[in-house]
Amino acid sequence: MTSSNGLIRAAIIGAGHFAYRMHIPVLAKRPEVVLDSVCRLGRRELDLIADEFGFAFATEDWREVLERDIDIAVIASPHNLHYEQAKAFLEKGCHVLVEKPMCLDPADAWDLVQLAEASGRELLVAYGWNYKQGLDEAREMIGEIGEIEHVVCHMASFTRGIFSGGGMSKWQHIAIQPERSTWEAPDQGGGYAYGQLSHALGILYWLTDLRAASVRSILYEAPSNIDLHDAAAVRFANGATGVFSGSCGVPDGHGFEVDIRIYGSKGSVLLDIETERLALKLPSGETRVAEVPQGAWTYSCEGPANRLVDIALGQGRNESPGEVGARAVETLHAIVASGQSKGAEQTINQIQKAAAE
Repeated sequence: MTSSNGLIRAAIIGAGHFAYRMHIPVLAKRPEVVLDSVCRLGRRELDLIADEFGFAFATEDWREVLERDIDIAVIASPHNLHYEQAKAFLEKGCHVLVEKPMCLDPADAWDLVQLAEASGRELLVAYGWNYKQGLDEAREMIGEIGEIEHVVCHMASFTRGIFSGGGMSKWQHIAIQPERSTWEAPDQGGGYAYGQLSHALGILYWLTDLRAASVRSILYEAPSNIDLHDAAAVRFANGATGVFSGSCGVPDGHGFEVDIRIYGSKGSVLLDIETERLALKLPSGETRVAEVPQGAWTYSCEGPANRLVDIALGQGRNESPGEVGARAVETLHAIVASGQSKGAEQTINQIQKAAAE
């Protein structure tokens, strides 16, 4: 889907800190892209972004962008707005990249998956690691370990300031700062699970066909009643067990910790993002370790926006599809709901899962 002159017309909905720092510069570097429309609240910040990147149209009302002739849309607004906005632009006929978490309600997530399929458009979720060199080799290893029986999935990051009323000193020089309400308000999907653990689930559900069936969790909460640390026991639809954990407690100056261990009937796979280690363990003491170039898995998020453009040009494969995002959303929703219910088991609605099958 391109214009008659072969250019891709792009819109940015919710031009906050991360869109300003990552998605817009990525699109601006693509010669095939015309930065047509940008939307955010706050006229001063909106004008700053529009002037810096040369957008043709700037507005505080995202619905006005629906009247523009555009091909792709990036939805980077607060989490609670993702569903309505992504739905509108899919219905318009755009390929859509939506920030993670894809949305907050599992039924809404599966609705977006169905809508993308029905409209023949691609729905991408901003999972940056899914586009990193060599990470997909883990999928081949997982194919050798038989039926998956148990999973350990852990993520920790240096984000205490974001979730507990502070800020991030490393970003203070950037003109557009993160909006505190996005990360600290419970009704907007604030908290570590939606804000960060969603990254690790995006990797796990991209590499495997697993789906959570039920969850029991406990949360360590901030005074604002959002989760800072998460611990969950998971039962998957295939009967496998799992342990998910997340923490904002990595000290400043250190990187992300993502550790995924998958145990099957015939072997196991270790994926450690921090140490860039990917290993397959098989019977009789056999271990195969992948060769990972140093720095290849350092987190950044150029991949999703670049792939959005590629797809609009008829090239490339969606490595962060809505179906992966929906499985993550239903898991995150259950983790938070169980924790807020003092560990009560949350059973994930099978109707939601069947909708994408």
